[in-house]
Amino acid sequence: MVTGAELDEASAYALSQDAVGRQVRDHFFVDREGRPVSIGEFLGTPVVVSLIYTSCYHTCSVTTRHLATVVDIAREALGDDSFAVLTIGFDTAADTPERMKSYALQQGVSVPGWRFLSVDAETVPSLAADLGFVYFPSPKGFEHTVQTTLLDADGKVYRQIYGEQYPTQSLVEPLKDLVFGTRAQAATLTGWVNGLKLFCTVYDPAIGRYRFDYSVLVGALVGVLSLGALAAFLVHAWRQNGGGRHA
Repeated sequence: MVTGAELDEASAYALSQDAVGRQVRDHFFVDREGRPVSIGEFLGTPVVVSLIYTSCYHTCSVTTRHLATVVDIAREALGDDSFAVLTIGFDTAADTPERMKSYALQQGVSVPGWRFLSVDAETVPSLAADLGFVYFPSPKGFEHTVQTTLLDADGKVYRQIYGEQYPTQSLVEPLKDLVFGTRAQAATLTGWVNGLKLFCTVYDPAIGRYRFDYSVLVGALVGVLSLGALAAFLVHAWRQNGGGRHA
């Protein structure tokens, strides 16, 4: 945590961006049912992290509701189990498991795999430092960076997304890279299929959703066939000319 005198917008942005590539430690939390959980339990898939405080009745609520809309679109495009979402209350005196449970209900969030977590006062500063999250007390509660942090499957900060409401693609595109791109590296049928999904799953602004664009696949196939036809023609011509031999 920093004081208001130490913070300006440029400094907060720099601190946030400095966290990209940083390994997040295995911090421990309590979920809204009172069960202990840790960051490590969610790794193996990308993790979307949003820090809020429950008595923030505008900025944090708008952020959470917008995130819910984007998560719905992302799950539809990438799969229900393709990533986890953590909303963490950093106001440790107020953001108890009961308050986090109430907050989730108020925001209308009941998505499987989305956890609302409380944290102790000793953990918040190190968690904020790992995520590049800047906050400090103010007369109205807290001032803080309005950011959503995307971790890769190994728990490293992959991308920061800023603002209460941001374009859907700002979060879904890097998620798509992590979900399909990593899987596409495998030299298997599944890897090949996910490679297709990576390039052919595109955002359609007309419907505000992602869809599989078959035209991209058709274009790629036409290109491959054209190259094949050209190669066959060149081989045929080469043979017709005696395979390159001179009399």
